[in-house]
Amino acid sequence: GNPASVLVGDFLFSRSFELMVEDGSLKVLKILSNASAVIAEGEVNQLTAVRRLDISEERYLDIIGAKTAALFAAACKIAAVVAERGEGDEAALDAYGRNLGIAFQLVDDAIDYISSAAEMGKDAGDDFREGKMTLPVILAYARGDEAARAFWKEAISGRRVADADFAEAIARVQSSRAVDDTLARARHYGQRAIDALGGFNNGAAKDAMVEAVEFAVARAF
Repeated sequence: GNPASVLVGDFLFSRSFELMVEDGSLKVLKILSNASAVIAEGEVNQLTAVRRLDISEERYLDIIGAKTAALFAAACKIAAVVAERGEGDEAALDAYGRNLGIAFQLVDDAIDYISSAAEMGKDAGDDFREGKMTLPVILAYARGDEAARAFWKEAISGRRVADADFAEAIARVQSSRAVDDTLARARHYGQRAIDALGGFNNGAAKDAMVEAVEFAVARAF
């Protein structure tokens, strides 16, 4: 990933621990420390999955559930703790954040194969060139014929990463409907996030949380 983004993320996590120590909430510290461990484990699992075509959709969802969704879930659950809401609201906001995080990551995976660098905020094709097994690639490989699978084996191994190869990768993920289905899964998890808010009263705060989900999913369109 972008080194500056990683450093900023590390800083924000460190700062959050400082604030929680000042606040004196052991429950919040426990949530943050657990999230840190889960995220680190998710990052390690993602590294072990690089350039491996045997990664299943289920394994991939487990990885992003740890790597991305755990951070979203912790942030949302902590809000309920700080606001001194009950365990029911804590669980609901945890579910909201977790499903939003998965939806966000799935959209992020998809836009690598449908958006320009300017739209993405990073170089188009970064995931492809780094051999990352994101869901569009997992689905495209699983659905591919012999020629398609041969292409993906060469590409993910790092032997075919030129611009022309990336263009072929885009064509293959789109023709296999891998991008469409990745986005469909993102919408599914987005709806689960919205459904998790069902027990909260209508109002500006709830509207903003629903809009956050809608924005996260709509980034690809």
